[in-house]
Amino acid sequence: MSGPAVGLWLFESHEFGNVLADVVPWLESFCEPVGTKVGSDLEFWVRDGSAVGLPALDPTGVGVFFLSEDEEMPAEDEDYSAFPRPPVQGLVLGAGCSGPANHQALGHLALALAERLDALIDFDGLLSSPTPRDVTVDETSPDRTRALIASLPEGVAEVSYDTGGGGRWSRHVGDAKFLAAWLQHPGFHMVK
Repeated sequence: MSGPAVGLWLFESHEFGNVLADVVPWLESFCEPVGTKVGSDLEFWVRDGSAVGLPALDPTGVGVFFLSEDEEMPAEDEDYSAFPRPPVQGLVLGAGCSGPANHQALGHLALALAERLDALIDFDGLLSSPTPRDVTVDETSPDRTRALIASLPEGVAEVSYDTGGGGRWSRHVGDAKFLAAWLQHPGFHMVK
C-alpha cells in the first residue's frame, strides 16, 4: 500500500462478515467493482464521489481503496484513557495511492463509514506532523499540530502508543464531527 490509511474504531463487537454484509450493498451503489482480495479484505474503486460528498471527484485520478479488519485492535500498548471505554474492534480503510484526490476520497469515505458504523476515526498519526519511523522528529511539530487541532471543533484526542525504538508517540483519533470540519479545512490531508 502506498497511500494513506485510517482506522475505524468500533465499540461494539461485530463479525467482519456482518460488517461487509452491511457495507457492500452501500459501496456497490457508487463503487466498482466491489470484491474481496486475498483473505477477506474488500477492494473497490470509487465511481461516483457524490455519494460521499465529492461531486467534483475525477475517478481517473483516484486509485483503489480497501477495507479490512484490524487484527491488532485493541492494542495493549495504546492509551485509551481519553475514551469512556476502549474500542473492542477495528477496521482499516486505506487508499492504494497518495495525492490530493486520494486523500479527499479517503477522508469522505472514512466519514461516511464512521457515521454508518458509529465508529471513531484513527488518523494513524498526528495531523500535520510526521510520524517517527526510525527518524528524528522535529520537536516543534507536536506544538504546531496542537495549534491546528485547537482551531477545529472538539471531538479529537491524542492516543499514545509504543514506538519500535522504545519510546512513545501519539496519533489523533476523532469523531465524525471533527473529520467533517477537517475535510473543510484549507490544509486538509490524511496522514501518510
